[in-house]
Amino acid sequence: MTREDILEAAAQVFRQKGFHGASMNDIAEAVHLQKASLYHHVSSKQEILLELLDQALKLLLERISAVASQDLPADQKLRRMISEYLQILDENLDLAAVLLFEHRALERRQHVRHVPNRDKFEMLWRNVLTQGVEEGIFLCNDIPLTARALLGLLNWTITWYRSDGEKTIQQIADDYASLLLNGLLK
Repeated sequence: MTREDILEAAAQVFRQKGFHGASMNDIAEAVHLQKASLYHHVSSKQEILLELLDQALKLLLERISAVASQDLPADQKLRRMISEYLQILDENLDLAAVLLFEHRALERRQHVRHVPNRDKFEMLWRNVLTQGVEEGIFLCNDIPLTARALLGLLNWTITWYRSDGEKTIQQIADDYASLLLNGLLK
């Protein structure tokens, strides 16, 4: 039994039951350990939650930064970032659900440690919007609000998306990018 096995199981348990609804016993059962044995690997649910949040943000920062640093016009870069982000969420549904829905369960001290990484991730999106405004491609009066609206749209996808649904995650990403870049007006 590895720490990674425990974290993966915990993410699944947290996604199914929520952080507050999940117990250390639930996590132990998911990895076929006695609860006391689980404590040899981790000290608390808070520790697990913080590590899962760190893991999720590290993954997002690495992959989205790689796209954001490409030498492309802002609209193309934004399309690729949207696609990459939804792909990451689709590939890591349990981890994504923990990041998006359970971060509020962090105790104050851990929350303070978590926020800078979350802000770095949001800054990647703000930067591409700023680039688009500077290039004369985007009309964006409130970059922070636009970034949060975009992330809200993307984040909410995991609540309804099904891999066996009508559209692939790539088709959804393309539709979102078109909606954002072209708007609703005819």
